[in-house]
Amino acid sequence: MTAELVRGQNHTLPQTRLEIRVSAGSPVVAGATLGDERGTVRGAERIAHPASHRVPGLEVSRQAAADHRLAVDLDALPAEVHRVTVVLALPMGAGRPVSFGAVAAPFVAVTGLDGTEIATFTLTGLDTESAVSALELYRRQGAWKVRAVGQGYAAGLAGLFADQGVAEAAETAAAIQEAVASGLARSVTPPPRTTEGERVRHPAGPAAAGAQAPAPPVPEAQPAEPLGDPASARTEAPGGGPIDYAHPRRQTSAPPPPPPTAPPAAPGQPARPVAGDATGWSMDERLYNQIWGMFEDLARAVAAYRSAVDFAESRMDQELDRALSDPRNRIGGAGDRAREAARAKRDELTGRAREALERDLAQLAAESAVVEPALPAAYAGWDNPVWHAYRVPMEIPMALRLGDLRLGEAPDLPIPLLVRLPLERGIWIDSGRTASEAAASTTGDQLRGLAVETAVTLAARLLAVYPAGEFSVHVVDPAGAAAGQLSPLVGSGVLAGPPAAGAEGVASVLAHLTRRVDLVQMAIRAGAADSLPPDLDTGEHLLIVNDFPHGFDDRAVTQLRYLADEGPSVGVHLLMVADREDARAYGPVLDPLWRSLLRITPVADDHLADPWVGHAWTYEPLRTPQGSRVLEQVLALVAEARRGGRR
Repeated sequence: MTAELVRGQNHTLPQTRLEIRVSAGSPVVAGATLGDERGTVRGAERIAHPASHRVPGLEVSRQAAADHRLAVDLDALPAEVHRVTVVLALPMGAGRPVSFGAVAAPFVAVTGLDGTEIATFTLTGLDTESAVSALELYRRQGAWKVRAVGQGYAAGLAGLFADQGVAEAAETAAAIQEAVASGLARSVTPPPRTTEGERVRHPAGPAAAGAQAPAPPVPEAQPAEPLGDPASARTEAPGGGPIDYAHPRRQTSAPPPPPPTAPPAAPGQPARPVAGDATGWSMDERLYNQIWGMFEDLARAVAAYRSAVDFAESRMDQELDRALSDPRNRIGGAGDRAREAARAKRDELTGRAREALERDLAQLAAESAVVEPALPAAYAGWDNPVWHAYRVPMEIPMALRLGDLRLGEAPDLPIPLLVRLPLERGIWIDSGRTASEAAASTTGDQLRGLAVETAVTLAARLLAVYPAGEFSVHVVDPAGAAAGQLSPLVGSGVLAGPPAAGAEGVASVLAHLTRRVDLVQMAIRAGAADSLPPDLDTGEHLLIVNDFPHGFDDRAVTQLRYLADEGPSVGVHLLMVADREDARAYGPVLDPLWRSLLRITPVADDHLADPWVGHAWTYEPLRTPQGSRVLEQVLALVAEARRGGRR
């Protein structure tokens, strides 16, 4: 039976191999400290955190996330460690919560390796604190117990570490926050949950992988709606309530349950997957929630498999150590028999874990097979027949597909990477060489060309999913190096103007968009949207910057950073095409820009991490089919609709 702890209460731990699961309403940093009998932490090497995620007996997540899984082996801790304190902190950064009082109360659960909860604790009553000691595992008279702590620190991690006796508390806290900031630049933003929290799952589906879903977080506060969002971005909910699709994390009442599904499967058989089998007001919203549910299910299924394999390997090592520590087993056949028995047990556990994973993957593959053909254009790949029936939409969709995500255990199961519209942050398409196999087999010139092509197809998708005239694309190509790849945009006439070249062209485009951001922000603050100049285009804007930093002086770099930080809230978005190494000439001044943008690559690369368990996912950009003219046909229809709107 699960013990629901309150602050200060303790509970005996029945086993020493554990998982600690953390669920929060927004990304948090999860770590742990190893203390002696008095709780003193003897140095930074006794702290597990994203920059140093493993210490003896303990492993934590490598990044800030809404959900965490911490692995603990109390038997593997150093003999002098008597206390393990689980630490949570808010990541620092512009626009992020500064105290736990501003976010949903974190929930912590201590579980066995099979997912069975031993003790849980909800950290209520926090206010100005930005770091908290959530709970501690402590050794008393040879037995281990867990205690709910909930001690918060307004001074953040530095104050928490100082209280535990860490000599270089401030330096350690700063190093952790720097590592977290770098990780957030790589992470896939988790989707906002509905108020019901979890999607409807099939009874025999991937949720049976062994990982329990966390308690649903409280929805985050609604940010201000950008000025100039079209009225067509609103629709009416059943019952008359407006649903605002114009900005992410919209507030709604609880959505209705999914529509009736296919007849139930025969007993003992997995349920038949159905497209749109999730909660939501519309089919698009149900598909959106279903895709993110598939993403989460695959992440958790693979995490359960990897955890089981790690446990099997660790158990084999422990059994071999115990058997071979007896000198009598080192001679004759006893040692060989011990090795064979340990390996057989390892293979049995691993085999059972693989069977469970295969069942989950088969169910997810069946679900993907029915979901993919049902996707609307904004969610679909370029090879989906929905593009052959494309018409310029009257409303902005909820989200846009940027590419596909895969895990090594399921290379044939792509999960669409969806981001909410309007874009919450810009995108950096890295044209440099990475450590991936695909990048290693591609020349530098080819990578740069593919990066621009990726930007063009992404811009085309954005133009295609917005109503006519409500999305504009500007291009800065200082040296004219991307003329060939930009030809679909230039030839169709969908650009706001010819690609800007040279230092003067760069300055002109940046000045124009900076002025727009300034004017709209002032109008929002003054509550005077009707006072904007009549020539100001209040639609959404995308700026594609190629070959950065060529053609950029210090003033232009400052304006670019300003657009990246302030532009998304008022409808100006940035799409960088550049090699990160080339941009290092500007030094740390560009680090905030790099961290604020979502980095994607023009070839397959495993650099994105999920917000649940921190897997490294392989990202693959969307490509048009070989020989297909779907891109040109779609852009032609967009251009025709734009011309019709101007008449």
